[in-house]
Amino acid sequence: MNSHNAGFALVCLLLVGSPLLPDLASAETGPTARAPVFAWMNTSLSADQRADLVLAQMTQGEQLQLVLGYIGVDVRSRSGRPTPEAIKAAFPGTAGYVPGVALLTIPPLIESDAGIGVANNGHLRPFDQTIALPSGIMTAATWNSEVAEQAGAMVGVEARDRGFNVMLGGAMNLAREPRGGRTFEYAGEDPLLAGFIVGAEVRGIQSQHLVSTVKHFAFNDQETGRTVLNARIGEAAARESDLLAFQIAIEQGEPGAVMCAYNRFSGVYACENPFLLTTVLKQQWKYPGWVLSDWGAVHSTVESANAGLDQESAAGSDQKEYFGDPLKQAIADGSVQQARLSDMARRILRSMFAEGLVDYPPIKHTSNIEAHRRVAQNDAEEGIVLLKNAPKLLPLLRTERRIAVIGSHADVGVLSGGGSSQVIPVGHDRANEFSTFAAIQAMQNGVKIPPKGTEIFDPPSPLAEIRAAAPSATVSYDSGDNLQSAAQLAKQSEVTIIFLSQWMAEGRDVSSLDLPGNQDALVDAVTAANPRTIVVLETGGPVLMPWLSRVPAVLEAWYSGSGGGAAIARVLFGDVNPSGKLPITFPQADEQLPRPTIPSGSPGVQFDLDYMEGADVGYRWFQRKNLIPLFPFGYGLSYATFRIASLSVSAASDRVAARVTVMNQGSTEGMETVQIYAAPPDEKGGPGVRRLVGWSKVNLRPGESRRLTIFAEPRLLATFDTARQAWRIAEGNYQVSVGNSSAALTQTVDVHLAERAFAP
Repeated sequence: MNSHNAGFALVCLLLVGSPLLPDLASAETGPTARAPVFAWMNTSLSADQRADLVLAQMTQGEQLQLVLGYIGVDVRSRSGRPTPEAIKAAFPGTAGYVPGVALLTIPPLIESDAGIGVANNGHLRPFDQTIALPSGIMTAATWNSEVAEQAGAMVGVEARDRGFNVMLGGAMNLAREPRGGRTFEYAGEDPLLAGFIVGAEVRGIQSQHLVSTVKHFAFNDQETGRTVLNARIGEAAARESDLLAFQIAIEQGEPGAVMCAYNRFSGVYACENPFLLTTVLKQQWKYPGWVLSDWGAVHSTVESANAGLDQESAAGSDQKEYFGDPLKQAIADGSVQQARLSDMARRILRSMFAEGLVDYPPIKHTSNIEAHRRVAQNDAEEGIVLLKNAPKLLPLLRTERRIAVIGSHADVGVLSGGGSSQVIPVGHDRANEFSTFAAIQAMQNGVKIPPKGTEIFDPPSPLAEIRAAAPSATVSYDSGDNLQSAAQLAKQSEVTIIFLSQWMAEGRDVSSLDLPGNQDALVDAVTAANPRTIVVLETGGPVLMPWLSRVPAVLEAWYSGSGGGAAIARVLFGDVNPSGKLPITFPQADEQLPRPTIPSGSPGVQFDLDYMEGADVGYRWFQRKNLIPLFPFGYGLSYATFRIASLSVSAASDRVAARVTVMNQGSTEGMETVQIYAAPPDEKGGPGVRRLVGWSKVNLRPGESRRLTIFAEPRLLATFDTARQAWRIAEGNYQVSVGNSSAALTQTVDVHLAERAFAP
C-alpha cells in the first residue's frame, strides 16, 4: 500500500465546507472553487474514476476504517482508530458515525435516522427540532412523485443544516402485514407505487448532496420477531413483489446505499445473503453503491463480507464487532480476499463522490422553518383521503356557529408514529407527549429523550387551525375520555368533528385493526347525540370502522406532520379539495387478511413466516379470494366530480400505451388520479389478477378535460422466469382497465401482446 503524500494543511482547508443556502429555492450550482490538492478532487472526473484514484492511495487500515461504523451516541475510543469525541459533542444522538480519512480529504459519515424528517435520535434541544413530514404512507397517498421529491429535498436541506451527510431513510417494505408497527413509515402495498414514491423521496434527499439509503432489504414486513423470522416465498413471487419495489426505487432514486434487513430470507440472514446482496442487487441490477447493515443485523464476518455486506453500521449494536479486527484477520487467513475489502471501500467512496459528500461538506445553519412547514403541509394536503361524504356534509360552511372538536388530543397536535423515525418537531414541548405505558425518561448527553412508549403529537393543533378557519364560530373541545361529556358537547353543537387515532411504532405490531380503547364507543355516543358528525382518522394504516354506516363523513388524515393541523382544517372547510388515494387496502375484518393473526414464535427462536399470498399483496389478494374490502386500494373521493372515458390501448415497440380522457364535471377545481390496471392471461388463458401498471394525477378546472397517455410498466405485465433468470411476457390477450380505484374500473380493453423476455 502507498503511503500518504504531504500537504496536511492544504487538506484541512478542503474540509471547510461551503455555507448551505437557507431555503429550498436556492441550489448550489457547483463545488466550492478551490485548487485541488489530489487528483481525485478534480470534479470533471466521474465518481468511479475519483473512487479508483483515492482507493489506490489507501492503506488496508484505512479501508477497514471505512467499513466499520459506530453508534452515534456510543462512540468509543479504540486503539489505533480516530477518536471522534468532537463529532460526538457536535452531533448528540447521531444514529451512526463512520470515521473518514482526513489526510485523503474523505469526510466522516454522520448519519441520522429519517423517513419522515430528520429524526436526530429524539433530542429535544430547540436546534435539534425539525419539521415533521407526513408519514411515509401518507406521502404515498398523494400518488404524486413531485410532492415526494420536494419532501425529500426539504429533509435533505434540514439534514445538512444540522451537519448530517447520510440519511437512513427510503423505508419501503411492502405492507404485507397492515398491522405491522412500521406500516406508517412505508409506502403501501403496491410495488409500482411504492417504488416511484420512495425513489422520488430519495432523489429529493440526494439533490442536497447527501446519501440516502433504501431499506430494509428485504422482507422485513412485520415487527413481531423481526430479528428471528425466516421469510419464505418463492423466487418468482419475491421478484414480482417486494424485490420489484426495491428495484424500481433504486432505478428512480439511485440511492447511495442500501440497508439490509434483520430477518432471514430463505433461511439466510438478509445481511449475509448472497442471493439478495450479490446476485440480485449488485450483479443483475448492477447497483454501484454500498450495502450497510441495519443496527444489530450483523451475525458474522466471513459470511457477511463474502455475501456482499460492505459496511457494519454500528458495531455496538451487534453481538460483537464483526468487521474491523475480525475482518482484518479473515483477510490475513484467506477467508476473505483483499479484493473484497477494496470493493467494499470503493463502493462507499463512489457514493460519497457521486452524491457530493466530498465536494459539498455540510455546515450547520439555521433552517427556513416556515418554507419547510409549507412543504410538509402541501404533502399532507395531497395525502388526506376523503373516504366518505354523504350527503355531502363536507366541505363545511364558515356559517357554522357551534362546532365541537372531540378526541385524540386535537387540542395539542396531530399524532405521529414512534421508533427510530420519530421526529421531535419544531414547537414541541412536554405538553405534546402522552405516555402509552409506564416508562422512565432516559438521559443521553444531558438531554432528555422521550421513552419508547411515548406518543408525540406534532403542533400546531387541529383545534387551533379549525378556530382560525372559522373565526365567527364557537369551537369547543372535549377530550373524549368521558362519553357522556363528549355526547353532551356534540348535542349542543351544529356539527361535530371527532378525531380518532391508532398509534403505531417500530418494534411492536398492533394486535388487530380495531381502534384501541373506547374510541368505537365514543363514535356511537357522539353520533347518537349529533348525526352531523365528521370522523378524522389519525392512523398508521387501515383500521376497522364498525360505525361507518352511522357517520356521514370520514377523512383519513394518517400521521400528517408539522403541517397536518392546517391541512386538515383546509380540507374540512374546502380551501383544499381532497385528492388523496389509498395506497393500501382497508379490510372489513382481520379475517380477510392472508394471516388473520400475526405470526410469531417463542422469544428469540427462529420461526418461518410463509408468504403464501406470493406476489398477490393487498388488493391483489382480495381479488384472488373474491373478497370485498371496506375501502379498496386506490380509492379516494373529491369535492369535484370526474368522468374517465374513451380508453384506447396500443402495443408497439415493446411499449403498451393507454390513452384516456378525464373531465372535471363538477363546479370545483380538483385533482384526479387516473389509474391503469392490467390482467395478464392466467394458466387457462383467461384474465388473471389485475395489477397496477401506471397512473397519472392531473389538476382540472371545472369543465376542463384532458387526454392522457399512460405507459404500462412492462414488469407488471410479466412474470419472472426463474429458469431463464429473466422477465417474460407471455403471448396472449391482456385486459387493460382504467378507473379511479382498483375496484372502480370504468372501461376495459383487450390488447394482444407477443411473447418476449428481457433482463432482470
